Amino acid sequence: MKTGVIIARFQTPYLHEGHISLIDQVKAKHNKLIIVLGIPPVIGTRRNPYDYHTREKMIKSVYSDLIILPLSDQMRDDKWSEALDSLLTSVFPNEQFKLYGSRDSFIPYYEGKNETEELPEKGDYNATALRESLSDMVYDSKEFRAGILYAYYNQYKKVYATVDMAVFRNDKSEILLGKKPTNHKWRLIGGFSDPEDDSFEEAAVRELQEECGPIEIKNVSYVMSAKIPDWRYKKEVDQIITTVFSCDYISGTPQAQDDIIDLEWFDVHKLPEMIENGELTEEHLHIFKKLIE
Repeated sequence: MKTGVIIARFQTPYLHEGHISLIDQVKAKHNKLIIVLGIPPVIGTRRNPYDYHTREKMIKSVYSDLIILPLSDQMRDDKWSEALDSLLTSVFPNEQFKLYGSRDSFIPYYEGKNETEELPEKGDYNATALRESLSDMVYDSKEFRAGILYAYYNQYKKVYATVDMAVFRNDKSEILLGKKPTNHKWRLIGGFSDPEDDSFEEAAVRELQEECGPIEIKNVSYVMSAKIPDWRYKKEVDQIITTVFSCDYISGTPQAQDDIIDLEWFDVHKLPEMIENGELTEEHLHIFKKLIE
């Protein structure tokens, strides 16, 4: 008799009725059942919040006799199929296998040598919707709080990407600076990049329009990149790195909006004096020094 193999992700906080139905159907057909859990290349995301060990423990808490194996995702379907077949035969060299999946399964992408079968999943369960429904739930338990620690300590250290724009006019003799309500020192116009931005240049232009209104500019060009000594991240392992661009002002009236409370044009030659007098934000001092070189 062939060994049954379920290929799935089980990226849910518990085994729902659909999972249990799938496992029970395959167990009824085979004396031995293996579950192969997909391992994504990026961990700790909204789509893949649970690592291998967390999912393994979840399954074994209900089905202690199952064999659970990890399989890393691959860029190409043929390479993934080859890795799957190799995993199974290396662990169980003398056995034959039948692979099972359910809704949105691996089967259309599998190019290996083993027999496959798609089984109907009981109920209409959507893993994404299930995760979202529980994403803002808070539980008063030691285990819940320990889980938060586990999630954060098992993430890669992150760099938060920001952008800043140096807007010049009158043959670069004047620069546009803004103030924020939390820091009344003058600063460059900018903010955090968004995942929806196609480039840092696009993010810088978007931030400029959000904070200054729809002014017309040209000649957006890269200046430098630098770590930002933001006080909020002073004691964190995660840090901010900004990408700085410059552009030439054409027309329009800059109007302070979003999280900018004031805008003003300054003589570029007065920036060294403003640095000495402490009029410019400490976060951008090293950038201003580069701009006036």
